[in-house]
Order: sequence, then structure tokens, then C-alpha cells
Amino acid sequence: MSDTADFWNTRFAVSEFIYGEAPNDFLREQAPRLAPGSRVLSLGEGEGRNALFLAKLGHALTAVDASHEGLAKVLARAAAAGVDITVVLADLARYQPGVAQFDAVVSVFCHLPSALRRTVMTRAMAALKPGGLLIMEGYTPRQLAFGTGGPKDADMLLEADIVRGELAGLALLHFVELEREVIEGSYHTGRASVLQVVARKP
Repeated sequence: MSDTADFWNTRFAVSEFIYGEAPNDFLREQAPRLAPGSRVLSLGEGEGRNALFLAKLGHALTAVDASHEGLAKVLARAAAAGVDITVVLADLARYQPGVAQFDAVVSVFCHLPSALRRTVMTRAMAALKPGGLLIMEGYTPRQLAFGTGGPKDADMLLEADIVRGELAGLALLHFVELEREVIEGSYHTGRASVLQVVARKP
């Protein structure tokens, strides 16, 4: 088991939902962009709040995470809600989502070392069908001054100019760095600096 999996298994091995039970605010705002019954891939899904929200809207969800503890919560929540979510236990460094498989890819606070993020984003873009959407929110390096959540390593945070380059080839429908209140459980709580992205594959 990797150090990453160990970290997240320890964090998720509690009864509470440490990032809250409600979906991410930005994802909820952008969800109307998805066509009915979209096939959606959620990267670093964690405890299932975002996948569950989209599945309840009628979308077909594949939730990927390195933590079996997190994915156990995903499956339990899906069963309780009467929806189906496909879970994949995988390290994103090795996960291969395929080519032109998904109508949307969701990445919400899925912070990775920059070199790995480039690899994962390249695979995610390839996995989108033509016309497919990438919906992403993450902390920027300015978040380090707030201390209200996210990694303490600037290399894992989203610098707008760098991310813009990583998404070359996609049409940017929404690309905004802003400060907002992020209230998502005990680990994300307070004023925060985030980058929000919606991009479409031609």
C-alpha cells in the first residue's frame, strides 16, 4: 500500500464525513451544464459527497480513489440512497481511464504533485468524449496564507497560468481565481483562495 493510500485510509477511517456530506458548491453550480445521463469520472472522490450528488441527478458515476476506507463510504452512501456508483480503488499515478470514455471529468480539491497532476490531466483530457467537460476546483498557492485547508506544499496547489497551459487544447468556458468561503467538513473551513475551471473538449 502506498504512503498516499495509508494517509487517506487513516483520515477516512472515522464515522464522520470529514469533508462534509454536501456536494462542493462549485460543482453544484456547474452541474446543469451536464447533459442528462452523462457518464462522469470523479478523480480523488474521497467519501462520495460529489459522486452521490451527481448520481442522484441521474448521471452514471465512476469514482476513483486510493483509499478503500473512502470508497467503502461511497458504496454505503450509494446503497442508502438507492443509486449506483462504480468505484475504482486505484492510485492516480497508475490509473488509466481510457480514451473518449466519459462525458465529464470532475476534480474537486484533488491535489497532486505537479508532475503527477500533468500526467493525470493529460489522461483525463484523453478520457473525455468530444464535447466533454472538465469541472475542477482546487486551492491556489495563495491558500497557504489562509490556512483553512489543503496541502501545505505549494507544488500541489493550482497556479492559474500553469493550469491554463496544462489544459491546452480544451476550450475554457470558466476559468477564475477567487477568494470564497469554503465550508466543507472539518478540514475545509473558512476563507480560501481557489481556482475554478470548466473546460470543454472540442
